[in-house]
Amino acid sequence: MTILLFILGVLFVAVGIAASIALHEVGHLLPAKAFKVRVTQYMIGFGPTVFSRTRGETEYGFKALPLGGYVSMVGMFPPNKEHDGEVRRSSTGMFQQLAAEARQAETDRLVEGDEDRVFYRLPVYKRIIIMLGGPFMNLLIGVVLFAVLLMGFGTAQSTTTLAEVNKCVITAEQQASTGQTDCTEADPAAPAYEAGLLPGDTITKFDGRDVTSWEELTGWIREAAGKTVPLTYERDGVEASTSITPLLTERPVVGDDGAAKTDADGNYLTQEVGFIGVGAEQELVNQPASAVLPTVGDNLVNIAGVVVNLPQRLVDVAQAAFSSEPRDPNGPMSVVGVGRIAGEISAEEAIPLTDRVATLIGLVASVNLALFVFNLIPLLPLDGGHVAGALWEGLRRRVAKLFHRPDPGPFDMAKLLPLTYAVAVLLMGMGALLIYADIVKPVSLFN
Repeated sequence: MTILLFILGVLFVAVGIAASIALHEVGHLLPAKAFKVRVTQYMIGFGPTVFSRTRGETEYGFKALPLGGYVSMVGMFPPNKEHDGEVRRSSTGMFQQLAAEARQAETDRLVEGDEDRVFYRLPVYKRIIIMLGGPFMNLLIGVVLFAVLLMGFGTAQSTTTLAEVNKCVITAEQQASTGQTDCTEADPAAPAYEAGLLPGDTITKFDGRDVTSWEELTGWIREAAGKTVPLTYERDGVEASTSITPLLTERPVVGDDGAAKTDADGNYLTQEVGFIGVGAEQELVNQPASAVLPTVGDNLVNIAGVVVNLPQRLVDVAQAAFSSEPRDPNGPMSVVGVGRIAGEISAEEAIPLTDRVATLIGLVASVNLALFVFNLIPLLPLDGGHVAGALWEGLRRRVAKLFHRPDPGPFDMAKLLPLTYAVAVLLMGMGALLIYADIVKPVSLFN
């Protein structure tokens, strides 16, 4: 059963990513057709064609390697300029020949009637819309999935019901220096345990004030160090009272996201506050529509941070893959790693089914946001590279018009083919490294 659940989790994410890639290409296809560009192919995957059907002037199909997709539009490069019938020769002649051949290949694809339907003749803004259509489709998918996640499933929030009551107080310094997790006779008893609280109790009043949220309660506890206060709780439907004295102790500093904060050296920050030794039960709370875009924004910021530091993070992945160093669970991973994580989540029967489904939806949503950010990098062959080329062309033409110079014409993206191939090789190398690391040193959520 565990293996079956693992496979189902992998398939769920695999289908989700495949659908995301297909819709990414639809994001390019629809505006291209709306702007009358002739689209010859809409393909999911690369390599030999497995299945295809032609509808109108476009061939739709699947290829053998499901590692992406593409939309083929005529006239991506302007035609060659004549130089007395010869290609100009110089120290960069090889690259010029490469560009000339690419331009000629584009010209050979043209048929009668394509003169005004080629990509390079479109106004700059239309080309930008076409190239941004794919990434923004991924952004839209991410927003929709996060809306389903937050509004349909909800997010885990702490309640005022106790999930655990510690028997003793173990300071952060003890945990850091000795790794101690079990109580000893030398450790002071936890105030909540001394007060008779048990898991399942719901705290209703603290120091005479009604408790409405866990965050409110923890704030009062932190401020009441050394002070004995009355506390009211409900157990099995019966209300009871006791008194409690929060202990002044060193606890980790927690951020708004609930995670412990660290300093520049990675050491946990601590502060002395009141502490009673309890943990809260979690429950899923549906969020309003207004929470969706801020959540998406926070995820985009985190992903952008990973992309900006990608070279260093890849070095870290390589060091972990080829040594005994641990793998950073927050570092980049390939689709193999994402699939493995999905399988682990699906197979973890201790997690409620709804939580597992929600987590898998969150994975697909995060992948789409990552595709959105990554494709905006202004390098060919990524969509951001085409956008950068169009913007550069628009700038050149505006400057020429401003100074009453001849129109420089379309920017020749074919000249950037050597850089394009170099970036493509780097992307393939990055993919190979991440896949290798995800096989030999995978990120695991539960081990």
